[in-house]
Amino acid sequence: VQLVESGGGLVQPGGSLRLSCAASGLLFSNFAMGWYRQAPGNQRELVATITSGGITNYSDSVKGRFTISRDNAKNTVYLQMNSLKPEDTAVYYCNSKYRSVLDYWGQGTQVTVSS
Repeated sequence: VQLVESGGGLVQPGGSLRLSCAASGLLFSNFAMGWYRQAPGNQRELVATITSGGITNYSDSVKGRFTISRDNAKNTVYLQMNSLKPEDTAVYYCNSKYRSVLDYWGQGTQVTVSS
């Protein structure tokens, strides 16, 4: 199983980025997908998740600003991030889960929000 994130980078406060996570080696449509992030000195935290059926969940800190979506035909999950703040700076990780039995992580992509 491989999860490959892309789309990170440096953006000014108030700007937008779209992260992508391309999955391979798994039956993508059966997996819940998620985005997590980890800032220096902090624990990894949940950002957003989407179930195999398309139900979404967001952390309070990103609700209304970030949108998670998935394209099962492309085996890809996305995270659209708008109105970015400096506190959104972190390494963002893609995650896939199947019934708490299978759990996979990507290598992460850096997002830096700074002027």
